[in-house]
Order: sequence, then C-alpha cells, then structure tokens
Amino acid sequence: MKIIAAPDSYKGCMTAPEAAAAMLRGALQAFPGARTAAVPMADGGEGTMQCLVESTGGAYRTATVQDPLGREREAAFGLLGDGRTCVVELAESSGLPLLAADERDPLRASSYGFGQLIRAGLDAGAREFLLCLGGSATNDGGAGMLQALGFELLDEDGRPIPPGGGGLAKLRRIETGRADPRLAACTWTVACDVDNPLVGPNGASAVFGPQKGADPDCVALLDANLSAFADVLEAAVGRPIRDLPGAGAAGGTAAALVALLGARLEPGIELCLQASGLARELADADLVLTGEGRVDSQTLRGKTPCGVARLAARHGVPTIVFGGSVGPGAEGLSAFGVIRIVSLADERVTVEEAIRRGAELLERKTAQTLREPEIASRFR
Repeated sequence: MKIIAAPDSYKGCMTAPEAAAAMLRGALQAFPGARTAAVPMADGGEGTMQCLVESTGGAYRTATVQDPLGREREAAFGLLGDGRTCVVELAESSGLPLLAADERDPLRASSYGFGQLIRAGLDAGAREFLLCLGGSATNDGGAGMLQALGFELLDEDGRPIPPGGGGLAKLRRIETGRADPRLAACTWTVACDVDNPLVGPNGASAVFGPQKGADPDCVALLDANLSAFADVLEAAVGRPIRDLPGAGAAGGTAAALVALLGARLEPGIELCLQASGLARELADADLVLTGEGRVDSQTLRGKTPCGVARLAARHGVPTIVFGGSVGPGAEGLSAFGVIRIVSLADERVTVEEAIRRGAELLERKTAQTLREPEIASRFR
C-alpha cells in the first residue's frame, strides 16, 4: 500500500511539511508496512513560496521591509530553479500572522511591504514574477504596494493618501509617471487561493474582513472604500476590474496587479500541483491524505484540499481530508473523491487546543481514522 500526505499548512499551528510528517506518522501506525510519500502543498497562500522554491531547486533571499503597520522586519523572497523567476509571498511582509490579535485593523494595515519585496526582486535581476497573495492582513486594494512601486495615489489636494483600507476614502486619482520603469519589462503571474470579486457580498471586505479585525460597520466602510478605489482604478485603465473573479484576493491587491501591471490571475493550487510532482506520486498510490486549518465551503473555491482531491480522483485514488476545524459546506468535497472529512477540533477538543496540539492531534486522528473498519477494509 502507498499513502501520500499532501496537506497545506495549518495556519498558526503547522507548516505543510510538519503536517505531512504528522499524517504519515499516524498512517504508519495503522499500516506499518505502507510505502509513504510526503508532498507538502500550498494554494497561493502561506507556504506557496516554500513549495515552489524547494520543488524547483531554487534559493531564498531576504530584504528589509515594512510589516502591515509600518514596522521594519526581514522578509524572504525566492528565486526559482530556472534562475529567471522571482516568487514573492505577500504574507511574508503583509500577512495576518505578523500581527497580534489586538493589532488587527484593516483600516490601517498596508500592503506597502509587499511592494518593497517586489522591488527587491527587481534589484536581484528578476523580470518574471510569481506573486502569492494568500494570508493578508490588509484590505487596501494593494494601494500600499502600488505606492512602494512608485505609483502616486493622490487625494483631492494632490497629496499621497494615508495607508490602509481607511485611506482609500481619500483617493481621487492615480498617477503612473513615476512608477518604477522596470515594471514594464516584467511578466506577472498572480497565484490566487480564492475567486472572490473585489466588492459586494462575496467581495474582499465582506468575506475576509472579519478575520482581519473588521466588525460589521467596518466591513461596510471597507467595501465602500474599495468600490471607490475601483472607480478610480477603472477610470485609470479604461476597463472593468471590480467583478473579475479573484480580484478580491489579498484585500483587493489582485485588482491593482491586474489593472496596473497587466498581471494574469492563476489558481495557486494548479501552479503548486504542477511544480510538486504530485501527479507522478499518484500513479501507484492507494490513498491521499490532505487538509488545512479550516475546511468549509471556501475550501471548494480553489483551496489545497479540493485541488489535491480533484487530481487524486482523476487517478482513481481516494482522499481523506483533515481540518483543524470543519464548517458548513465541507461535505461538498465528497464530489471529488473524498471519502472522509475529519476535524481535529471536536466536542472534547476546542479550536484553541487543536492549534496548540496540532501535530499530536493530527497524528492521532490519522491513525484512528485509518484503523476504522470502514476505511481499513478498503485497503486490506
């Protein structure tokens, strides 16, 4: 029997490699003689850079940038094994994990550091960029990123707008004349882990604002500000942007990249599946284990467990999904060959405890699940 572990990271708990290792330890308790393969995955969010750099034999570089609240930090970016492509993960500079719970404020949080990381890639000589947008703390439409790249975002008096999603209320025009001239010589691919539009009930603010610290009134304000931002952006480039699937990624940063850099949006999971070699491992596999921190209806919209299960199903291999927690809509994964969805948090284990004991619980739950008669009998 061959078992593959191909999970995403469990945010705030385990990296994808750590989760894969825990799954395989549990699998070997249930099937001691099994062959195993660890294929850590990502979907455009946290961990995508590691997945792509390590699967292509690339290298890491660092740069000093601003975090979402303007504090300096060292952040990494990657150069892929082809020697031409720079991969930049927004979460490294502007990610939610960089803020304490009481610091989360999408009205102030800025994507400026993400733009600084892109400039560091330009300084390193890269002209092909793969930008990974998941895990942001920001809801500024990529305004800070644009400012770091030399674009001028100005208020009615011709002054730069302040940082954050709140600052967008003052935006009246975007000047492109002082943007870094190297940008025009680059190709831009954006790895998205969502397909949400920029604004509206399924937009960046409504869907992701609450996890970034926005209450209902703040969500309404952020959505209105992004709508005003879309008006200015669309006027600057002469084409619609707000309803583009994926434009809402990273608090609307994807919209700015498409509009002003001509970026192409791609499902991050597809890029990672291709780079990881998972298809080769599936050729002689019997079972796939995957998962992420929260499994629910959003998982079906381009997240790792869904992408892995789809690929496994095409090879006739069943999948078991382990979520740190499981919410409404997760049952839809059964359409993609998922035979069981397991939550680390349950009536005996809170979500907070599941985060604290993630690796231990994932190992234990994997072993318990594979020993269940209904599951074990499929592979005896």
